[in-house]
Amino acid sequence: MANTHFKPALIIVDVQADFCPPNGTLAVPNALAIIPTINHLLTLPFPLKIATKDWHPHNHTSFASTHPGTSPFVSTTTITTPVGSYETKLWPDHCIQGTPGAALLPSLSIANIDQVVEKGQRQDIEMYSAFFDPHKCVDSGLKDVLERGGVTDVFVVGLAFDYCVRATAVDAAAEGFRTWVVGEGTKAVDAGAWDEVVGDLKEKGVRVVSVHGEEVARVGVGK
Repeated sequence: MANTHFKPALIIVDVQADFCPPNGTLAVPNALAIIPTINHLLTLPFPLKIATKDWHPHNHTSFASTHPGTSPFVSTTTITTPVGSYETKLWPDHCIQGTPGAALLPSLSIANIDQVVEKGQRQDIEMYSAFFDPHKCVDSGLKDVLERGGVTDVFVVGLAFDYCVRATAVDAAAEGFRTWVVGEGTKAVDAGAWDEVVGDLKEKGVRVVSVHGEEVARVGVGK
């Protein structure tokens, strides 16, 4: 018999000032358009509502400024861990710990959020996923939070669809949670990559659904 137990969590990925216009240093196009959808989801009876934050040291390895002679959006750097190495794109300085740019967007219904998970705190590791870095050298503790809460399903929204939302959803599915991305609740750095990301997520067991669809409606029903 199929497992019909349903205890959903909402994960709001990196809805921070630096990722939003008009003043964000790494603003995602049209990012503010997702706020009404996320605030609506925050009114639904999710047993667990978690926001994540990029929380970088000032000299984080993902910053082009940390690597003289490089350019944001164009250059890359190699991250080396005990497990191996991987290439990552370099970005403008963003979401530096304790700065206004790292704060959750004030228009977000922050009072309805149960917990905030901070990621990307280690200087030498790039971490798009809210769970782990690609080699699982750093664990944010998010998996443990979900497991302690008895969560079965994860609904992911936030910024950006083609980077941190994507990586978070993929890891959630890989860790055994039924995983959904709510399409109206996310925007991409590269809007032209949307269909490619949807296809990649589907291959990894993640579906992109509508805020008006049956998956979200089930949250209100609670089973």
